[in-house]
Amino acid sequence: MQKGRISVQTENIFPIIKKFLYSEQEIFLRELISNAVDATSKIKALANRGEAKGELGNLNIEVIPDKENKTLTIRDRGIGMDEEEVNKYLNQVAFSSAQEFLDKYKDELNIIGHFGLGFYSAFMVSDKVDVLTRSYKPDAKAVLWSCTGDTEYSITEGERDERGTDIILHLSEDALDYLDEHKLEDLLEKFCKFLPVPIQLGTRKEKIKDGDEEKETEVAHIINNTHPLWKKAPADLTDEDYVNFYQELYPFSQPPLFWIHLNIDYPFNLTGVLYFPKITNQFEVQKNKIHLYSNQVFVTDDVKEIVPEFLMLLHGIIDSPDIPLNVSRSYLQSDANVRKITGYITKKVAEKLNELFKKDRPDFESKWNDIGTFIKYGLISDEKFAERALEFALLRNTEDNCFTLEEYKEKIKGLQTNKNNRLVCLYTHDKHMHYSLVSQCNDRGYDVLLMDQIIDNHFIQHLEYKAELSFKRVDADTIDQLIEKDEKQESVLSQEEQDQLQSLFKSVSLNQDSQVEIKPLSPNDPPVQIIRPEFMRRMSEMQHMMHMMKGDQNDLFKDHYQLVINSNHATIAQKMIHADEGQKMEMATYLTELALLEQQMLKGPALNDFIKKSLSRV
Repeated sequence: MQKGRISVQTENIFPIIKKFLYSEQEIFLRELISNAVDATSKIKALANRGEAKGELGNLNIEVIPDKENKTLTIRDRGIGMDEEEVNKYLNQVAFSSAQEFLDKYKDELNIIGHFGLGFYSAFMVSDKVDVLTRSYKPDAKAVLWSCTGDTEYSITEGERDERGTDIILHLSEDALDYLDEHKLEDLLEKFCKFLPVPIQLGTRKEKIKDGDEEKETEVAHIINNTHPLWKKAPADLTDEDYVNFYQELYPFSQPPLFWIHLNIDYPFNLTGVLYFPKITNQFEVQKNKIHLYSNQVFVTDDVKEIVPEFLMLLHGIIDSPDIPLNVSRSYLQSDANVRKITGYITKKVAEKLNELFKKDRPDFESKWNDIGTFIKYGLISDEKFAERALEFALLRNTEDNCFTLEEYKEKIKGLQTNKNNRLVCLYTHDKHMHYSLVSQCNDRGYDVLLMDQIIDNHFIQHLEYKAELSFKRVDADTIDQLIEKDEKQESVLSQEEQDQLQSLFKSVSLNQDSQVEIKPLSPNDPPVQIIRPEFMRRMSEMQHMMHMMKGDQNDLFKDHYQLVINSNHATIAQKMIHADEGQKMEMATYLTELALLEQQMLKGPALNDFIKKSLSRV
């Protein structure tokens, strides 16, 4: 048996860091500023303990581009380092001073860094990095550390009057665009928008009042909001505060409907605010609207590992130091903690919705068009959410009344229970298009639901499976057969006469694939009706969607419909059956077109032709 030690070639560590450690080159800015924030947090902690003497002074972290010298400097007035600490923390890869400080003062502050690799991201954009630093300790001397991105470095005495650290990046030719102030401001907005220490990028002009006069003065251009809303206690905030913060996150957006303030410290730490935007009638899955932070440092806007898919419709911020990140803090590492956090967020969202429903049901119902898509999506896709959501998920009918599922089952059980003792929910996707059919249903005492959201096809199937209901669109059958009963009507026509009618109407049908059925309906029902059987229509819509997703516009499943002839209607049984062949054909064509018009299946030129024919017959 042979034993030994694995050899690590340190000469190769910088190329690995430069190419593979970070997913995006621009992350170097976040890493270096995070280190500066940590250094500032440390000096505050030491001052609070009385270990750092004197005034702390201006603690702004400055980002200083110098186009002439092609350098970018990150300057802090934090704890600084002496020569021993420079050797310890800069010359030993992955020796994190943050972790060492945390171990000593873990109950007193939050430190961003843990791995000790963030500093080396500087070499992703630099040919050379200088670190000019001076420790807070009395009589400490300034130290200058220099390195060109290999394992060679130099340490000399530096010149710096105040404590803190300058990281001076001598940018490589392909990284000179980081000297552009607009680009820097965009990146700082992205990564550092809510860091707890002021981040300064130069100065800006500001008008101030001096008596009756308005004077222009230069002030520090601070990029970030150091006290973001989610770090404050909900009791200290007003609705206006939440709306203003939403506008800060998403400028020019419509105000949110409502929000949830997350705040938990056991079994993990998590804070944040999730907003419910106006989703309206469209299934607007807007990705990257929830941002993940760790100790106020932006990590990612790809939160699918921590937020269930249906919650991706929400906007807002989640901040947790306990979410496991990869070493570069670029993305999540899924584990049991992440699953717990996911469950907690789902639970809080369900509780908030239930609270709103119980507290002010009329207001909740008024928002249903905006939040219905979200809740239905959650019911379909997340079992834990579905368990709670059935209490506040609503069904809205064509008269604009809302019901919970249990309320609706109770409402329709008297008239809408079929011969198999199963409740049948009737619905329309367009109450104007189906006005006549909805009216006929209402005349029979049936209630009709409005299912006009794009997710409703899936929602209906989910309820059929989970709640043991049947759903039928109002054009899925003749009105008397939408709720199947054992009652039967007898036809006044003979079988031979019915066969003649079937051949006649088949010859004038606009779609040769359609079926013609002769049925003995009530004399009060229309003479000719168009129906689209529920199963066939759903199959057609599903196939249509699949073709659309593939970009196939040519081979779409054709509309499948049936022509139902009421053999007991006076026009059919008394007039048409005794007319001559020419009149029969004309009447069959007219009645078919009339039924199509009623269904609004005729549009454009076909509708104009029909109107002309109708006028000529008057």
